[in-house]
Amino acid sequence: MSAEARTILHVDMDAFYASIEQRDNPQLRGQPVVVGGNKRGVVAAASYEVRKFGVRSAMPMTEAERRCPTLVRVAPRMAHYRAVSEEIFGIFREFTPTVEGLSLDEAFLDVTASRVLHGDGPTVASQIKERIQKQTGLTASVGVAENKLVAKIASDLDKPDGLVIVTPSGCRAILDPLPVEVIPGIGPQTLRRLHALNITTVADLRRAPDRVLAPIFGRFARRARERAAGIDSRPVTPSRIEKSISSEETYDIDLADRADMERELLRLAEVTARRLRKASLQAGTVQVKIRQSDFQTFTRQKRLQPPACSTEQIFGVARELLGHWLESNPDARVRLLGVGGQTLSPAGQGDLFANDARTTSDHVDSAVDRIREKFGVNSVGRARTLDRP
Repeated sequence: MSAEARTILHVDMDAFYASIEQRDNPQLRGQPVVVGGNKRGVVAAASYEVRKFGVRSAMPMTEAERRCPTLVRVAPRMAHYRAVSEEIFGIFREFTPTVEGLSLDEAFLDVTASRVLHGDGPTVASQIKERIQKQTGLTASVGVAENKLVAKIASDLDKPDGLVIVTPSGCRAILDPLPVEVIPGIGPQTLRRLHALNITTVADLRRAPDRVLAPIFGRFARRARERAAGIDSRPVTPSRIEKSISSEETYDIDLADRADMERELLRLAEVTARRLRKASLQAGTVQVKIRQSDFQTFTRQKRLQPPACSTEQIFGVARELLGHWLESNPDARVRLLGVGGQTLSPAGQGDLFANDARTTSDHVDSAVDRIREKFGVNSVGRARTLDRP
């Protein structure tokens, strides 16, 4: 891949709603689960166990039950799914701010500018998959390519828990044998007309002349052939203004010692503050997220006045919030910690009358940012974060 080429990821969660239900209720694991409101409704999501019977999303529930009489129907919990989605999109934004959400469970990511910091496309994709699995217990399938079209097709080729990389030189070999309906925009009626002309694969569509395609696609005939050739110049367009920037981690071994918790809190505050500075933003609110070993999750937040993006200031508030929580939960074992900045605003010029400690802290942050930008994230760190549990 050339230096000028883009690196695009399409991340698609596997059977998102159903997988969340199976994660939260161990009795549903391995069962043919569908998420849907009632028997007169449609299937909102289908687990991979029930898909073996031909059950799919948007299928009438009565048809799904006819195909799989033993299916287990679960009422949807949309607020819960949205909360998990926010957690996943937070992981995306740790790697790039250029995230285009398509739904709660899928998104395009342009990681072109992140390659120096996080590695090439396959490396970033692997890290994202690992973070999602570790933090949420869910799996995602990822396609990596130089454009949105090919990345989206690739993400569906090795589900579930897949990772498919399509290089420019290997694009045609992967796309050509695929059924023509993988090209977006080809619906049932168009598919029937193409099949009547013996156009059944992507290669058939790519090779078809204008006189054959014009009666079907009209003025979009050329575009259809370009899509079949893997050509797509659409940019990844961020779908919303950043409302928060955060960092969190799930630990393999629960944290039980306050010193260990504070050490991890400092490390997370450092990551969050660095991301704020990189985005030229400052936080007016600091939030701490705490998940106990029994999966109970708590959040605590406090205004930061004036707003800031200094590691020391964000850590100071986060440590205070954690301390207050520990007073009510003295024997808690912590599975996950997170530090976030909210109520974001553009970072302004420093206060001319700030005290020396704050000025020194700002200088340290700037120096550390420059070193990491040049030599990598692990090239320098605060001594307090090095002795991890």
